[in-house]
Amino acid sequence: MFLQNQSMEELLVQFLRASWLAATLPIVIASFSIPSLSFLRRTLLGLAGRGKIMQSSSQKFTIPQRLFFHFYLVAFLWTTLLLVATWAYAYRMVPVVAEPFSYSTITSFLTGGSTIRTDSHKLRQGYAAWESVSLLLLMAFHVLRRLYETIHVFDYSPSARMHVIGYLTGLFFYIAAPLSLCGDCAVEVFNFVANLVTEFIVKGKNQMQVTELDIWQVLTPLIRLGWKHWIAVAVFLWGWIHQYHCHKILGSLRHSTDAEEYVIPHGDWFEIVSSPHYLSEIVIYASFVVATGGSNLTIWLLFAFVVANLSFAAVETHKWYRQKFKDYPSNRFAIIPFLL
Repeated sequence: MFLQNQSMEELLVQFLRASWLAATLPIVIASFSIPSLSFLRRTLLGLAGRGKIMQSSSQKFTIPQRLFFHFYLVAFLWTTLLLVATWAYAYRMVPVVAEPFSYSTITSFLTGGSTIRTDSHKLRQGYAAWESVSLLLLMAFHVLRRLYETIHVFDYSPSARMHVIGYLTGLFFYIAAPLSLCGDCAVEVFNFVANLVTEFIVKGKNQMQVTELDIWQVLTPLIRLGWKHWIAVAVFLWGWIHQYHCHKILGSLRHSTDAEEYVIPHGDWFEIVSSPHYLSEIVIYASFVVATGGSNLTIWLLFAFVVANLSFAAVETHKWYRQKFKDYPSNRFAIIPFLL
C-alpha cells in the first residue's frame, strides 16, 4: 500500500510539474521577438487579453470579465477543502514534526533548511504535511481577499471581456496551484479522507472514533516549522498588503470616472511600475518558495509560471498605457523595477 501511494504521489507531482512547464514555455518563447513565431505571440495575446485590451480586439469567444468572481470562489472553496483535509490528516496521523533548530551543515543554516534528526519516513511525512498546512493557510487567506475584492472593490465595465480559453486557464490555475502547495502529501490526505468517509458509511456516526481536539497541538507544529516560514509570512504579507492597496486604487478609479474612461493610476507601487498588482502577486508566490527553502521543484515551476504570465501581461499593459497617455510617467517600468 505504501509503494502504491508513493507511486500515485509521484504521478501527481509529475503531472503538476509538466502542466506548469507546458503553460510557461509558450509564454517565454512568445516574449521574444522572433518573426517566425509571431503567430504564437498574437495567439497568446488574444487568449490572455482582457479588460481594456480585450475591448479593442475581437469579441469572439469572449465572456464578461466580471466572471473573475468564479476564479476566486472556486479557489477559496478548493483551497479551504484541501486545508481542512490536510490539517486533519496532519493532526490525526502525524501530530509531531521534527525540531526545526537542528542543522546538519552551515549551508542548511544559511538556507533556512530544517534537518530532521532521523531519516524515518514518518518524520519526513509529518514535516511535509504541516508545511503544506502552512502554505494552504496563506493561499486561503490570499484568495479570500481576492474574492472580497471582486465583490466590493472592483466594478467591472459591462464591455470588459476576456477570452473563454483565458477563463478556463484561470479555473485550472486555481485548482492546480493549491494542489501544488500540498503535492508531497496530497495522495495520503485523499486516502485519509476516503478512509474516514468509508468508516462513516460502514460504522455510522455513533461508532466513529472520537478524536479530542487540542488547540495547542493544532497550532504548535506550525510554529515549529522553522524561521524560514516566518520570513515567508513576512514576504507574503508585504505583497498581500501592497496588492490590496493597489486594487483599492484601481477600484476607486472605476468609481470616480465614466464607465469607458481610463486615467493614469497613482499611489503606492504605481509610482514605480505600471502593474504593481502583478508585482505584488509575484511577491506573494515568491513567499511560497521561501517557505520551502527553495527545495520544492513543483512550487518553483508554479512560481515560474506566475512570473512569466504576469510579466507577459504587464508588458502589454505598459505599452497600452504609453500609447493612450502622452503624459504617461517615463520613469515607470512595466512590472519589475529597473529590470522590466
